[in-house]
Amino acid sequence: MSTAPPVRAAKESRFTDEHGRRIRFGELALRYVLLLVVLAVTVGPFLWQLSTSLKGPTEDIFSSPPSLLPEHPTLHNYRRVADTIPVWDYALNSLKVAGANVVTNCVGSALAGYALARLRYRGRRIATLVFILAMLVPVEGIIIAQFTTMRELGLNNTLIGVVLPGSISAMNVLLMRNAFLNLPYEIEEAAYVDGADAWQRFLRIALPSVKGALAVVAIFAFMGAWDDFLWPLIVLSDPSRFTLTIGLNYLHGTFANDERLVAAGTVIAVAPLIALFACLQRYFFRGVGEGAVKG
Repeated sequence: MSTAPPVRAAKESRFTDEHGRRIRFGELALRYVLLLVVLAVTVGPFLWQLSTSLKGPTEDIFSSPPSLLPEHPTLHNYRRVADTIPVWDYALNSLKVAGANVVTNCVGSALAGYALARLRYRGRRIATLVFILAMLVPVEGIIIAQFTTMRELGLNNTLIGVVLPGSISAMNVLLMRNAFLNLPYEIEEAAYVDGADAWQRFLRIALPSVKGALAVVAIFAFMGAWDDFLWPLIVLSDPSRFTLTIGLNYLHGTFANDERLVAAGTVIAVAPLIALFACLQRYFFRGVGEGAVKG
């Protein structure tokens, strides 16, 4: 004689995690509450800036309780940004710097990461330790040395001088190293037996297998160059070469500060980052696993 399982047990069995383990309803609800809190903390400020940028001059942006939805949405603030500063010229300069930073980081980090992970030579562990120690040095501690170097090279007040110090990041090198370490050695050994040299093994076998990690490096490099404010502010003096982050600083007036104008400029600066992540998110989440630190 068969008996039906209890209703409570049947309900609890509907919720399982990625490992197939049962999750109680209370635990699942707590997870979603925490996710909503994190979402509000991370996305909330951007939504507030977006709402402020769409509000007209007669609408109170400091009302209590605050209103997230504009009563009469308008794009007038974005036109005012273009009238106040040459925002598109600044955006083009930022795009040049960020694009060059992506190319140099992807190429340099892939080459260095492959050398640290797959090649056998004396001093490899010391070289890896040097990259780890480089991550511990704050940017503020070496920025004077960087400025002196750019001045000696005659690259002050140039976009090349903005790109060069961040052309290869130690974090990106270690990320690519871990991605290459996760690849099976048997495939590369088979290619070696067939007569493939190091360059052929790198270009035809290893590199196509870590596209996700390359996407992560590209996103990090683009975001780092696009959002950088301190270094371009130090090395650039010609307003025609300013990047977007420096140019937006001119929206803050000495005697007046229009929050709507600043919010519109902020949205313009953030929009390319959102577009980049939307295009590469599939590779990004796969690449996080490829470049994860091995235990």
